[in-house]
Amino acid sequence: PALPGLTESDAPMGEALGSVFGLKRVQEMFNLHDVVRRVVATVDNLPREKVAPRLMPAKPVPGRMQPTGNEENRLLNAQNSARYLPAVRVIESVDAGKLVAIYVRYYAWFQQAYKELGYPNGYFNDRLIEVIDHLLAAPELKAPIRLVQHKVLYEFADAELEARSAGQKIIMRIGAENARRVKAKLREIRREVSGQLPKK
Repeated sequence: PALPGLTESDAPMGEALGSVFGLKRVQEMFNLHDVVRRVVATVDNLPREKVAPRLMPAKPVPGRMQPTGNEENRLLNAQNSARYLPAVRVIESVDAGKLVAIYVRYYAWFQQAYKELGYPNGYFNDRLIEVIDHLLAAPELKAPIRLVQHKVLYEFADAELEARSAGQKIIMRIGAENARRVKAKLREIRREVSGQLPKK
C-alpha cells in the first residue's frame, strides 16, 4: 500500500516499533515525535564529531558518569557500564529481522528524510551500512581508562580516543562487555539489511 506523507509517519512508526520493542518500552525509551527524521539525522551524524542530543530518537540513559580517582588521576568507573545495561538488554532482545522488515516497509520515509538533510542524490541505505561499519570499528578499550575534565564534561585523556567520532565514543563509554553485545546486534542488523536492500 502507498505510504502517507512523512509528516504523517509518527503514528505508524510508533505502532511498528511497539510491535518489536513492546509499546511500553517504546514510550519509555524513544522520542516518537518526528522519529524518522530523528533516526536519519542521528545515523548521519554518528561518524561526525558531535551528535545533537535534541535530535536523537532514543531518550538519555538515566544518571551521570561518575569517575573514580582524584583530580590528578581520574579513571572511568567500571560501574558506569551498569547505567547502560537495561538499554543493552533491550537492544539484545530485539528481533533483527522484524526490525529491518519495518525499515524496508517504510524505507521511502527514511529516504525522503535523508534527501531533506541535503543529499538529493544519495541513498540512506548506503549511509546506514557505512555508519554501522564505522561503529563496529570502534576500538575495544581495556581498563584503566583515564579521563580529563577541561570544562564541564569528562573526556578521554588519550588524545587519539578523544579524536574519535561521537558514535565511536558512545560505543567506548558504555563499557567493553556492553559494547561487545551491542556490536553483535549491529552485525545481525547489517546482515539483515544487506539481504533486503531497498531498490534504488
